[in-house]
Amino acid sequence: MEAFNVTFSEPPTFILMGLPGLEAAHIWIAIPFCACYTISLLGNFMLLFVIFKEQTLHKPMFLLLCMLMLADIGIATSVVPRALFIFLFNMKDITIAGCLTQMFFLHSVSLMQSAILVTMAFDRYIAICYPLNYATILSNTRIAKLGVVGSMRSVLFVLPLPVLMSRQPFCANRIIPHTYCEHIAVAKISCGDTTVNRMYGLVTAFVLIGSDLLLVVLSYGLIFRAVLRISSRKAHQKALNTCSAHICVMVTSFTLFFFSILTQRFGQGVAPHVHIILANLFYLFPPMLNPIIYGVKTKELREKVGKYTCKR
Repeated sequence: MEAFNVTFSEPPTFILMGLPGLEAAHIWIAIPFCACYTISLLGNFMLLFVIFKEQTLHKPMFLLLCMLMLADIGIATSVVPRALFIFLFNMKDITIAGCLTQMFFLHSVSLMQSAILVTMAFDRYIAICYPLNYATILSNTRIAKLGVVGSMRSVLFVLPLPVLMSRQPFCANRIIPHTYCEHIAVAKISCGDTTVNRMYGLVTAFVLIGSDLLLVVLSYGLIFRAVLRISSRKAHQKALNTCSAHICVMVTSFTLFFFSILTQRFGQGVAPHVHIILANLFYLFPPMLNPIIYGVKTKELREKVGKYTCKR
């Protein structure tokens, strides 16, 4: 019988190094990563459950909060499990298709989160400046439509990133000094000209996120102007209390995002593992802190959460 030599070629892979220079501490670094991820999942799923169960919370504000919680879960899940596999089991290989898929979901959900924060700022603006018309201007159906538009925007603007990257030739040394497939980190190991990729990524990040931030600042500028016109001190405090949770979430998210982006692109003197830790903080802290902030700052939600936790 004639023998056939059959060889199976493995798909090309990248190697995610985790935190270069801190390999010996990977197992210890996994502990805070795991703790933050667990807290974020518990907190976000708890708020989703409470809002789903309570009919009185089926309002535009809480529908937006559900969208934010889902985005937070998506962001954390795009990054942390893969990082834990690297830290705990030294599983560093990832296929090119898997890497580009992670890149797409990570950046698209991040952009979606930014759109949700803008819509939440607009929601607070309408609630404070036009309270009598709030139900007419912002219904649950309209919020859902805005959510669909935000999702489509994210997909349309992020999809070119992995498409352009998939056409790049990659060098034999396919080591990515990162915990996940971040766009710039992948572009750095390409042997081709990545000018278009880098410029598109940079412009997309700063134009879209920058415009979102500008709209948020504009909304709150109009809110503060309206609040200052109110003569009652008690009304002042009540109006500001309705915005406090969103302001905390917004400051946390946008500050970490821009700080991470700027240090990565312009902080040549900063150690590589510092860049990576800062990038991971953006995907770790907001998903963990957001449910805590809203659970503490939003009275209506706090009471409903207390109802279920005390019952347990």
